[in-house]
Amino acid sequence: MSTLVLLGAQWGDEGKGKITDYLSKESDLVVRYQGGDNAGHTVEIGENKYKLHLIPSGIFYNEKLSIIGNGVVINPHSLLKEIEYLNNKGIDTSNLRISNRAHIIFPYHLKLDELQERNKGKEKIGTTVKGIGPCYRDKIDRVGIRMCDIFYKDMFEEKLRKNIRDKNKIIENVYESEPLNEDEIVEEYLGYIEKIKKYVIDITVLLDEKIKSGNKILFEGAQGTLLDIDYGTYPYLTSSHPTSGGVAVGAGISPFRLKKALGVVKAYTTRVGKGPFPTELHDEIGDKIREKGFEFGTTTGRARRCGWLDLVMLKYSARINGLTSLALTKVDTLCGFDKLKLCIGYELDGEIIDYFPASLETLSKCKPVYEEIDGWENFDNIENYDELPKNVKKYIERIERLVGVNVDIVSIGPKRKETIMRKDIF
Repeated sequence: MSTLVLLGAQWGDEGKGKITDYLSKESDLVVRYQGGDNAGHTVEIGENKYKLHLIPSGIFYNEKLSIIGNGVVINPHSLLKEIEYLNNKGIDTSNLRISNRAHIIFPYHLKLDELQERNKGKEKIGTTVKGIGPCYRDKIDRVGIRMCDIFYKDMFEEKLRKNIRDKNKIIENVYESEPLNEDEIVEEYLGYIEKIKKYVIDITVLLDEKIKSGNKILFEGAQGTLLDIDYGTYPYLTSSHPTSGGVAVGAGISPFRLKKALGVVKAYTTRVGKGPFPTELHDEIGDKIREKGFEFGTTTGRARRCGWLDLVMLKYSARINGLTSLALTKVDTLCGFDKLKLCIGYELDGEIIDYFPASLETLSKCKPVYEEIDGWENFDNIENYDELPKNVKKYIERIERLVGVNVDIVSIGPKRKETIMRKDIF
């Protein structure tokens, strides 16, 4: 048995899609365990570029199963649109499976997400308005509708109609907005479920069988550690658990069966939306990193905030997730800078600290303590670690020493072949 969770070690957008795709060739199945279509993964294969939001990156290997776990909230419209998008590009999606315990996103979730965000005014979270939070809220409130419900058409319709009526009361009376059309939604979603049924199974049974058979299983997270509902920069975060702790409940396996954790981290730091960002750069260097790294969201297109690599954050992520390896991405983006900086601590009220605060008020007062590193020039046609410029290796060695986790994968470009494996991750 070999089980590996691959997750974002920062605020998301670390390049997880590429690394998942790369490791999928070594795995027997790939499982997405949390989030929704608010996430975005870009995978480049040869000259082709693919953008995914719900479907696991392992979908490009049609001999392997790609599974959407119960920890994911699913918008059927988005899912079917993504399936059609892949099919039109010649990608077979018959290897897709969906947990029968996964919750479904409906139009009232999107509507409430939009109204609630608008109502917050200056206190907006910066949500993607994809209905993710309201769907998780219904899940906790025990009024959600799950994939297993689609096999009982009358009950499904009854639950859906009741939810629409209840949500319309909130939409009309609290937010003074136009109600949703009950009959249109029911008709639309009854059509969706007929197309989705063939993918839905009890994945807990499947995963148990595969683990007992000694299969290699890759668990794929969306977003990043610092967006975790418990361990992220609350309240500027997502509504699920991108951390390794989310795997057990989001995929239906025992936590004792998870063997390794790979944290994907950019060679610098980015963030989308609001919230404190100690190493953020508000100058031409930050602009240059954004332009060179094409730092714009896959799902929203929003420009990402950019800054130096924060090792205080990374040590926190390593501790929370129990990281056993790191995958360092976008190393090529930092080519051409004379000097680079690594944040090795925070100055807080005149003292140096090396931990990541829970309070945003405390974090906003933290000033980064930097260590300067010599940069490197552009490089091409690198095939192994020894061929990397010496300053790249010094940069990596410094990260390993300060974080206490080895960098076992180095990504030097967006394509599959631009990946250096220093050891077998599985």
